[in-house]
Amino acid sequence: MDRIDAMKVFVATLDEGSLAGAGRRLGRSPAAVSRAIAFLEAHTGTPLLYRTTRTIRLSDAGERYALACRRILADLEEADMLAANERSAPRGLLGVTAAVAVGETALRPMVDEFLDRNPEVSLRLHLLDRPVSLIDEGIDIALRIAHLQDSTLVALPVGEVRRVVAASPDYLAAHPPIKTPADLTRHSIISMTHFGIDSWAFPAAGRSALPQVVQFSPRIVVNTVRAAVASAVEGHGVTRLFSYHVAEQVKAGRLVIVLRDNEHAPLPANLVTPHGRLSVPKVRSFVDFAVPRLRTFFEEAWRITDG
Repeated sequence: MDRIDAMKVFVATLDEGSLAGAGRRLGRSPAAVSRAIAFLEAHTGTPLLYRTTRTIRLSDAGERYALACRRILADLEEADMLAANERSAPRGLLGVTAAVAVGETALRPMVDEFLDRNPEVSLRLHLLDRPVSLIDEGIDIALRIAHLQDSTLVALPVGEVRRVVAASPDYLAAHPPIKTPADLTRHSIISMTHFGIDSWAFPAAGRSALPQVVQFSPRIVVNTVRAAVASAVEGHGVTRLFSYHVAEQVKAGRLVIVLRDNEHAPLPANLVTPHGRLSVPKVRSFVDFAVPRLRTFFEEAWRITDG
């Protein structure tokens, strides 16, 4: 059996979550999928998957082997594309990742339009609120909102994002004014795990070189942007999120941004891809399609929330 083909079957099984799903995707029987995985296990001399009638689970060795398989298959695909000089014909499986909130809001709608325009491309959108290694996990493109440290990636700027504090007009009308960060100690706080559960830091004020850190006991702690926005809109307290998280609610008058003069410097938003991947047609095509649309998205969110 061809080892590269078996690797493709193995990766498809992981992506689909079952032998039957991999078989449907690849046009093979579950028995053929099982034989391919058994071949790899015999070749490596170790179990890669633990299988039941309903689920599959990677062994420790399987996790490491899966990362290697994804890297190898991505490199092979890139080599094939370059050799064939298929720069005008995007095709194949494209892996894209982003944090959940921005992925759902900004990326997911444009993915549908991109696929309509590129019928030979299929796309797997990984929305994850955790760090993702593009090379290790076989992903082509990521949307990242942060100062980038990884020099192995090519970054294409698409905008800037502010960290903003917001509450509903009804809540603000019924509670003491919020003119300085210290005023937050008198308010109900809706905190998010990613933005500080029991304290928020603000830039230094006056002649001090130290940041202003506000300690509080949150009224509610949530782990999704959607939950934080909903609680704030319903008047249950003050929350802190990124500008694009609240732009729609600010535009509709359901949230008001406070402490504008106490915001940190904005964070950059970039599409990033490993060096060399931009020469692959499906990657270049998606970047050319997504960059101007993402710039519009972030510019609009900035304009709305900047007052």
